[in-house]
Amino acid sequence: MFYWLLKYVVLGPVLKCVFRPDVQGLAHVPRSGPVILACNHLSFSDSIFTPLLVKRRVTFVAKAEYFTGKGIKGWLMRQFFVSTGTIPVDRSGGKAARAALDTQLRVLRSGNIAGIYPEGTRSPDGRLYRGKTGVARLALESGAPVVPVALLNTDEIQPTGKLIPKIKRVKIRFGEPLDFTRYAASAGDRFVERAVTDEIMYELMTMTGRPYVDVYAASLKTAIVAPTPTPEGRTQSRTAPVGVEGAEKD
Repeated sequence: MFYWLLKYVVLGPVLKCVFRPDVQGLAHVPRSGPVILACNHLSFSDSIFTPLLVKRRVTFVAKAEYFTGKGIKGWLMRQFFVSTGTIPVDRSGGKAARAALDTQLRVLRSGNIAGIYPEGTRSPDGRLYRGKTGVARLALESGAPVVPVALLNTDEIQPTGKLIPKIKRVKIRFGEPLDFTRYAASAGDRFVERAVTDEIMYELMTMTGRPYVDVYAASLKTAIVAPTPTPEGRTQSRTAPVGVEGAEKD
């Protein structure tokens, strides 16, 4: 109930008035049945604007840290995500990540919409990064169509680290649904899952017009090359160059 109150009474009308969404392709989102919305991820506000524009309820996953913050800010953020049905996910991988996917599968098997960011984290520099195969697993195990969603300028509206967004018209594009039921018998095959994920990322690259980088965004954020000696005998560290290191396995 609180989800619909926020969407249509409290936040929704105000956000639409202030940010005047420029939306294309919304008709590509099926009116009923399970659907996966696969979005590129530029800003914290992505999880606000995307559900706002889709008439049906959209359930996203979010990093667990959003649910464990302290103080008034942490409490407000936690209440917002809980009230909107967002699912916390432990991004450390393994069984924790699988539990989040299982929850999204339940959303899909109930005939609803699951939202997911294939990149797994926000882009550090606006480019599009390699997708993780969780989106493929959802598609193959549920049989749901995948609608690619291109968020075009949310990083300009609310850059990473900025609490107060800029007042600017938000631009979002919804692509035609992608059907992967032909691969249903290959669910669990990591090569098929990689191919499906890459097809989804190709659509997002085409729709966003953003350069594609074939490494994981999370790896780029954390990869540090081992210290190397300088001519003076000192050591220094440098960030791994894009496209060279950080291509972790699924």
